[in-house]
Amino acid sequence: MSQSIEQPCVNAIRMLSVDAVEKAKSGHPGAPMGLAPTAYLLWTRFMKYNPRNPSWPDRDRFVLSAGHGSMLLYSMLYLTGYDVPLDQIKQFRQWGSLTPGHPERELTPGVETTTGPLGQGFGNGVGMAIAEAYLAARYNRLGFEVVSHFTYGIVSDGDLMEGVASEAASLAGHLKLGKLIYLYDNNHISLAASTDLTFTEDCAKRFEAYGWHTQAVEDGNDLEALDRALRAARTETARPSLILARTHIGFGSPGKQDTFEAHGAPLGEEEVKLTKQKLGWPAEPPFFIPDEALAHFRESVTKGQRAEAEWKERFSAYVRKFPAVAGELEQALRGELPAGWEESIPDFPADAKGLATRVASGKVLNAIAPKLPTLIGGSADLNPSTHTVLQKLGDFESPERTFADSQGSAGGGFSYAGRNLHFGVREHGMGAACNGMAAHGGIIPFGSTFLIFSDYMRPSIRLAALMGLGVIYVFTHDSVGLGEDGPTHQPIEQLAALRAIPRLVVIRPGDANETAVAWRVAIETRDRPVALALTRQNVPTLDRTQFAAADGLRRGAYVLADPPDGRPDLVLIGTGSEVSLAVAAREKLSERKIQARVVSMPSWELFDLQPKEYRDSVLPPSIKRRVAVEAALPQGWHRYVGDGGDVIGIERFGASAPGNVVMEKLDFTVNHVVERALALLER
Repeated sequence: MSQSIEQPCVNAIRMLSVDAVEKAKSGHPGAPMGLAPTAYLLWTRFMKYNPRNPSWPDRDRFVLSAGHGSMLLYSMLYLTGYDVPLDQIKQFRQWGSLTPGHPERELTPGVETTTGPLGQGFGNGVGMAIAEAYLAARYNRLGFEVVSHFTYGIVSDGDLMEGVASEAASLAGHLKLGKLIYLYDNNHISLAASTDLTFTEDCAKRFEAYGWHTQAVEDGNDLEALDRALRAARTETARPSLILARTHIGFGSPGKQDTFEAHGAPLGEEEVKLTKQKLGWPAEPPFFIPDEALAHFRESVTKGQRAEAEWKERFSAYVRKFPAVAGELEQALRGELPAGWEESIPDFPADAKGLATRVASGKVLNAIAPKLPTLIGGSADLNPSTHTVLQKLGDFESPERTFADSQGSAGGGFSYAGRNLHFGVREHGMGAACNGMAAHGGIIPFGSTFLIFSDYMRPSIRLAALMGLGVIYVFTHDSVGLGEDGPTHQPIEQLAALRAIPRLVVIRPGDANETAVAWRVAIETRDRPVALALTRQNVPTLDRTQFAAADGLRRGAYVLADPPDGRPDLVLIGTGSEVSLAVAAREKLSERKIQARVVSMPSWELFDLQPKEYRDSVLPPSIKRRVAVEAALPQGWHRYVGDGGDVIGIERFGASAPGNVVMEKLDFTVNHVVERALALLER
């Protein structure tokens, strides 16, 4: 490529970003100005994509982990021909635009993942690389590489400071994800000052210790040096790559280059003029793009269409050669479920002793997994406790890694086709990676830990909900009923905190059969994340010939038991392990000629989606006396019990003792529920 066109293209990225930030009177111009050469090189020489079809399955993925530099991404999307017109660039950070302050998936064509909270995008890219490796290992055949693409990302010093990035980087190095390539915007400046104030580690050595391939480019404006580094990274198949590019924040600004003032505020009218003058750019009009530069960028359209057409031709041959496996892959990429996948879900017989819902969950998971080939996941080093091992389906590990046990912990050996992901004690990294897997497409990811440790991954859960990603969280040890591990491991406020996240569906099933239905709901819910909260302790498996069918869980809450005449004196509402308390309390109350309705309410979110007529049929407005029972913070329950109701919950930390003792000491007994119900009736 003639150098005469490259510099105008690079400066077009810079000035488009500067003008958009200036017009919005807010934003981050410094990163796009420093990173423009890197973005130009990636998008014109290396990345495989089709602007006319942003969802082409075999495209390379790009993650701008430093999401505050969003104008860099929007500039590239506009320039290369995505459906992000110049008018939208001019509406940067304005209500209803396609160009919000930080990139948002599903809003802006070409944006792969929502970024902004630093480090999250880093972890998302790791998940995308995991998804590519799994799909390639399962579906590619000799001579038919229908899944073969890279994940590229730009990360900042802020990203690398965040703990979630450290967790994800360690995992990626361990897994030898060779198709993951990150460029580090090593500009030596953070929001508040020079990075020397807080960040003096040797990043190259740190990532080498993680098992990454590292290179340093001393001049981030040197396109040929960047080109050589990227080519070397692409040939390194056994390690993820980090390219440390020495860039200059606010490059070209006479007064603000290499200062923190270029980070998070417009340059200002006078500084914009001086910057354009220094870079040989016309002062007017704003948003000026040379015709020859735009034409060069728009070559990406033809190039991308050609690349996708070649892939489609190859895929057609693959379909003819391997119709069954190709059909499975196409179905997965469309986000559809195989016919009859749910037929293997077990039905649990009534059992007064019962079993823990975590155990029931494990049985359901292993019943459905063989019929759901893209259901993959694992736990934060807790598989034996969370019951999330996929038996005989192998471990997701680099085929090049050598272990003493050649069969792996779940049988089936080690390869990227294995479906048990061992995240290690990295809850936050697990959450971010699961988001990346879901965002990649073709994968149904799940991650597991104890409910108390959902706090460690809450930012990733929030982003999954914001993006509408179908991630499944398996949270076990869901109450003080877990017992001896004590208050450090006993969740109190976690259910309320999770329920506060918009679009997250929280389900706390009351017995084994509700757990089976909960898994069905989780698998079928592809447009939002689902969190399952499961018990460590046994709970009775209800006799469904005497109680309503567990399928009522689909509607969030349902009438589990009612008086014969359908005219209850009060309503007892329970979730999880407390449903059996409500059932037993109903029997005690009936001995006193008091008729109680028992409502199982495993999911507020699903219940709130139901028509008002249904909700009123379960919780009739005419019945004011209601008692909700849940071994957790009572916050939020009053909207279901109303002014005339009562909530039995916990507003203190737990204690170390056998689980049944802790529950008794904290008043989660049948007698206490009866006492509170009687007190309510006496008001």
